Amino acid sequence: MLNRAVAISTLAVLAAGELTHQAIASPDPTTSTPKPAASNYVIPVDASSTPQTSAAIAPPEVAAGREFAQSTQAPTRSTNTNNVVVPTTSELPQSARTPISSTTQSSGTAAQSINTNALTPSTRTPARSTNSNDLALTATDLQVKGANEELQQIVLKTIRTRSGGSTSQSQLDNDVAAILNTGFFADARVSSSQNRDGLKIVYQVQPVVVRSLQLSGNQVLTPTVANDLFKSQLGQPISPTALRQGIQQLGQWYKDNGYVLAQVLAAKPMSNGVVTVEVAEGVVGDINVRFLDKDGKPTQGRTKEDFIKRELKLKSGEVFRVDVARQDLQQLYKLGLFDNANISLNGDARNVDVTYDLIERLARGVNVGGGYSADTGLFGTINYKDQNFGGINQQVGVNLQVGSRDVQFDGNYTSPYRASNPDMPGYSVNAFRRRTISQTFDDNFADSTEAGNYEQPREGQFGGGVTLTKPVGEWNGSVGLNYSRTSIRDRNGNITPVDALGNPLSFSGTGVDDLVSLSAGITRDQRNNPVNPTQGSILSFSTEQSVPVGSGNILMNQIRANYSQYTAVNLFGTKDPQVLAFNVQGGTTIGDLPPYRAFNLGGMNSVRGYGTGEVGSGRSYVLASAEYRVPIFNPVGAVVFADFGSDLGSADTVPGEPGVVRGKAGTGFGYGAGLRVDSPVGVIRADYGFTDQGDSRLQFGLGQRF
Repeated sequence: MLNRAVAISTLAVLAAGELTHQAIASPDPTTSTPKPAASNYVIPVDASSTPQTSAAIAPPEVAAGREFAQSTQAPTRSTNTNNVVVPTTSELPQSARTPISSTTQSSGTAAQSINTNALTPSTRTPARSTNSNDLALTATDLQVKGANEELQQIVLKTIRTRSGGSTSQSQLDNDVAAILNTGFFADARVSSSQNRDGLKIVYQVQPVVVRSLQLSGNQVLTPTVANDLFKSQLGQPISPTALRQGIQQLGQWYKDNGYVLAQVLAAKPMSNGVVTVEVAEGVVGDINVRFLDKDGKPTQGRTKEDFIKRELKLKSGEVFRVDVARQDLQQLYKLGLFDNANISLNGDARNVDVTYDLIERLARGVNVGGGYSADTGLFGTINYKDQNFGGINQQVGVNLQVGSRDVQFDGNYTSPYRASNPDMPGYSVNAFRRRTISQTFDDNFADSTEAGNYEQPREGQFGGGVTLTKPVGEWNGSVGLNYSRTSIRDRNGNITPVDALGNPLSFSGTGVDDLVSLSAGITRDQRNNPVNPTQGSILSFSTEQSVPVGSGNILMNQIRANYSQYTAVNLFGTKDPQVLAFNVQGGTTIGDLPPYRAFNLGGMNSVRGYGTGEVGSGRSYVLASAEYRVPIFNPVGAVVFADFGSDLGSADTVPGEPGVVRGKAGTGFGYGAGLRVDSPVGVIRADYGFTDQGDSRLQFGLGQRF
């Protein structure tokens, strides 16, 4: 018994002596004790830093892990170590999570990659040592030196040794390895000393100094931007709080620059001072076009898909940007081919497929009619209009009227400018032959006797023109060459050079004028829809300079300006907003002025409630209008309007003074209400207007007033 007691006492002394030795570990330990796989320490990203998008674009969901969460299971034997990971989820729809590979380190360099789930701690632990001398004693006191309070807490949450719990030499070695595996420390050592109640344990650590950033998965994020966002951490001992702030700032940078799908997936510090920041920026995969009917069901579209894709700025392989997507939608509306355009996304933050959902307008229409009039006798008409000829937004229009006394036509073809082919300007060609009752020379003479003996003349015109269009910065520019021959005739087709008072009806005095002119204009169109806008504005300036050739040798220049503003309002809380629309325009003529080219005020496209040209005929003019447009039900809407026009006192500067001798007031105000019906041939409008003279009338037209 004595010998056995001596043996046990000797063994206890040897074990205690073994535990009083210093246990040391470095990034390249040479001991035979295996390193454990450390838990992945999650630096959570505040969900508010994740970019949010509009309702039409589903943003990726952000999942923040527990801060410095410790595994509840001991790691199994492993020769790999994991770095600190700053993860977020990257799914748009619910899908399987993509594992993010973490790296192991030895002597300050990254080792081979292994697959780990970035959202959960590792469950691997090394097997317990079989060393017969590895006895467990109670840890009475734990201390961490060489680090600030934040890093001390990380160490205490990382190690398995707990104050008041048992520990052993192998567990202390595993603690040191786990501390190094966090990536926050370049070196870690542990020492223990025996006291009366057990062991006092001190962990001496050396925090990593962040020396540089390494980006992974980035296209638009540059090293300069990243270094600026993380500058508070560079050259300083590593701080999880500073890293977290840098990640939040990086998420905000993505949001501010329109990259609404971009996410920071992980931040992985290594003992050599390099922090790898892994991002997923939302790279565009496939771009698809889907046509829908009025009920939102897929249907066959008339517009060619390759034409639509050429008009889009968003391209496969680029990072998705919300402002570019909005520009694409605006461009699709500007084509005038679609009633509705939206974007849907499918994928995750690394790769997303973009689908453009489009509802086409009725772009083609044919009308056939006939009748009888005193001017033309019996006649038949056919009208064909196609805003999407060939499925590529080319426009064709033909109006033909065949009567027993005359044939009239008006044809045009337009191929708009394509941003996808910037070297090719858009162009339009038109030709016409028409005869209408003059808007300038009506029979409303101030002298009723003269009016009774007067036959209102007809203006006959034929000619054509070519116009080229191309963008100039934010403006669309156009230049054109035009020719027209105008003849003033009576009902029977005879030339009429003067009116009943002997006033000239043409500039040449013969009743026939030739006009060759060069035109130029610029337009800035910021409307959301060119056919029926609800927001935005359009501003245009134009000039037409004639060349003095042919009958009349006319040398003149006409200048015009036109501005319209549209503002969506919702005074009644309806699904579709109402629109406040305003228009102001004006113009003047410099040089020669054929009387039939005077600016005529009054009528359906001017001051409503008045007849065509009843307000005035002047060398200059100004016209202002306001409308309140209210949708009723598809496709019918209502409008309340007010118009004002003035010739600015220029009626007596027009040759023959047609406005003065016919007693036109020169200024007029009209107001009223009307209906709008969206049809295949365009918006049909009917307005009932009242004038400041006490008159009223019902008027019809095509297209919005402005």
